[in-house]
Amino acid sequence: MRVVQKVQAASLREQVEELLPGWRQWYPSLFDAASDLGLIRARVCDPGSLLLSHRHADVRREAEEAHREKWGVSPDESPEK
Repeated sequence: MRVVQKVQAASLREQVEELLPGWRQWYPSLFDAASDLGLIRARVCDPGSLLLSHRHADVRREAEEAHREKWGVSPDESPEK
């Protein structure tokens, strides 16, 4: 018979304290300790993906579409006089 244990999700602080109880003596922050212990890793990403204008492009497109649906013109068009 196979026994399945339920794994509880531990916070980052709990994981660090379990592996290195006195981490505050050697590290200025929890993230420095977690990084050295291999619990977290930095990811390299395209600098352009960090711009809010890129990250929220979908939200902006949805707003423009809602504007077109409501008013029948695109946001870039000026109303006819």
